[in-house]
Amino acid sequence: MSPPPRRRADVLDEDEPGGTAVPDPRFSGPATGDERQMLATFLADQRTTLVLKCAGLEGEGEPIARRAAEPSTLSLLGLVRHLTDVERHWFGQVLAGRDDAGALYSSADDPDGDFDGATPDPSAVTDAWKAWHEAVDFAERYAAEAPDLDVSGHDSWRGHVSLRWVLIHMIEEYARHNGHADILRERIDGTRGL
Repeated sequence: MSPPPRRRADVLDEDEPGGTAVPDPRFSGPATGDERQMLATFLADQRTTLVLKCAGLEGEGEPIARRAAEPSTLSLLGLVRHLTDVERHWFGQVLAGRDDAGALYSSADDPDGDFDGATPDPSAVTDAWKAWHEAVDFAERYAAEAPDLDVSGHDSWRGHVSLRWVLIHMIEEYARHNGHADILRERIDGTRGL
């Protein structure tokens, strides 16, 4: 007997061949109440989605670095590297004013270094995840400890921005790139619904 049909968006139990739908570990935050908590929870859920999209791709050849939709240079590892730079920029540089929070992977001379430099070297993969976790940890602490959502900083692109705007922008940034990750992951190994 074949398994019952399922929706593309169902979360799969990775321990079962063919995958069965399991409860989604995301999107369980409040639907009413404190604005900061809702924004932080939505952003955390988007970050979790990125992690789920990349889960289980470690190993020989590091498929996480595969450019699965050629001729594009997009890869899941490139997305991790890009989002690390984005986290560092908005929370570290713009809001916190840290000089040491510049981009790790892209530069004026190599603006697509976050994607183009995503190689299957296992140490590069490990280093990228370490940098991403550090950037996210800082961002979460900053957002939680800020006196309010109107705390602001200056960005050369957007001008004066508030923590509220940065949180909303980061939700949009992750959601857009998680759409890319959907396609990349399915092209790598057929996995859908994370």
